[in-house]
Amino acid sequence: MTRRKIQIKKIDSVTARQVAFSKRRKGLFKKAQELSTLCDAEIALLVFSSTGKLYDYASSSIQQVIERYDQHSAIQIQGKPSVDLQLEDDEKELHKVAVAEKTRELRQLNGEELQGCTLEELQTLEERLERGLSRVSKTKDERILKQINALKRKGIQLMEENRRMKQSLVHEQGQSSESIIVCSSSDINPPQDCYSSDKSLRLGLSLFK
Repeated sequence: MTRRKIQIKKIDSVTARQVAFSKRRKGLFKKAQELSTLCDAEIALLVFSSTGKLYDYASSSIQQVIERYDQHSAIQIQGKPSVDLQLEDDEKELHKVAVAEKTRELRQLNGEELQGCTLEELQTLEERLERGLSRVSKTKDERILKQINALKRKGIQLMEENRRMKQSLVHEQGQSSESIIVCSSSDINPPQDCYSSDKSLRLGLSLFK
């Protein structure tokens, strides 16, 4: 059964309002305690009920947190960085920490700055290096195989071009040989009409004689 969403507005019933206040106050203090423990945050909560009763929670001391707040407010009044600028500075600091951590990891992958590593960290680092080396070797083998296949295809194309060039050369040589044979035959055996013309000329000369 799903929980029914409660409309956020003032509870009219005094009894229901007191019950809701008690439950949500405990939940609020619990979340504040978790936030303080997980994030090392300094937290102070002050809650007054509708009857005027005070409830408070502090990760250290209510007085210390209030004094720190007063000091922070005074610094802001004096023209020091605002909350937005402070958040920007915090983001820059987090970025620096992240960059430093990544730089440290890269150096460790190169075999540097290993003196402070525990045995478990060294084993984890070794496993990362082995996985990375396996991926590198696999990629290298794939590239080599692609180059071999490309060279094979290129060799087949060259052989095919060479075969076509040979066939074309043989065909051209065959045509040249036929032309030479035809011309030689014409020189050796002149046409018959040449003989007939020569004979007619001789007969005409004999008649005039």
